[in-house]
Amino acid sequence: MKLKIYQVDAFTSTLFKGNPAAVVPLDGWLNDMVLLSIALENNLSETAYIVPNGEGYNIRWFTPGVEVDLCGHATLASSHVIFTKLGFAGSVIEFQSRSGPLIVEQEKNGYVMDFPVETQTLCKIPERIVNGLGLKPKEVYKGTDYLALVDSEHVVKQLAPDFRELACLDSRGLIVTAPGDDCDFVSRGFFPQTGVDEDPVTGSAHCQLTPYWAERLGKTQLVGRQLSARGGEVVCNLEGDRVKLQGCAVTYLEGTIQIPD
Repeated sequence: MKLKIYQVDAFTSTLFKGNPAAVVPLDGWLNDMVLLSIALENNLSETAYIVPNGEGYNIRWFTPGVEVDLCGHATLASSHVIFTKLGFAGSVIEFQSRSGPLIVEQEKNGYVMDFPVETQTLCKIPERIVNGLGLKPKEVYKGTDYLALVDSEHVVKQLAPDFRELACLDSRGLIVTAPGDDCDFVSRGFFPQTGVDEDPVTGSAHCQLTPYWAERLGKTQLVGRQLSARGGEVVCNLEGDRVKLQGCAVTYLEGTIQIPD
C-alpha cells in the first residue's frame, strides 16, 4: 500500500521556520496502530490524517506518542495541502474532528482557522511547574494545558525547563507566556507528556492564550509570537466563543509512504 505524504512548515511564509507537520491524505481510516507508527516514524510534533467527507474532510492528529484532540499547526498544514495539492475548488474547508467542526478559509495573505475558545480557571501553582521551570510564575491557569504567566519576554526566552519534571503534570502540557516587547504577547509551549519537549508554534495553545490576553489587554485582535528556536507568529482574533487564527504555510516535502499489505 502506498500513501502520499507532505511535510509543511506552518505559521510561516519562510521555509525552515514555523512548525513542521506531516499531512497524509487517506481514502478511509487505517488501523490506529498504523497511524501512530507513521507519526512515530515521521518524528515530528504532529502528523495529520485527512479523509474526504462529502464537501469537507475528517481530520485526526497524532504526535509520536499519542492521538490528540486538537492541533492548530497541523490543521493549517492540512488546509495548505488541500488547497494547493489536492485540487480543492472552494475557498473554505470544514473539518470534522474530536474537537467539533473546524473551519479554515483561504485568504490572499494566508489562511484563517476558526477554532473553539479553550476555557481555563485560575489555580494553585503546582510545585512541578516551579521545579520544572526553575522559577515561580506570577499566576497559573488550568485548561487542556497549564498556562503560566511570567514577568517578561526575556524570562520566556531564557527558560531551560526540566522536561522530566514537566512530564509529570496532569495536563497535555505547559504554556509559558508574557507581554511581548514588540507584539501583544509571547509564549513557549512544552509538551513532554505527548513526546514533544518543545513545540515550535502551537496553534491550539492560542485558543487559551487569546482569551487570556484579550481580557488582560482589553482588545480582541492580537499578535502572538512563539519564541522557539524556529519561531513563528500567529495573528489572533477573539469572536465570542471562537478564536480565529491567521497564518501562512509553505510546502517542504512531497513523498510516498510504502506500507506492507
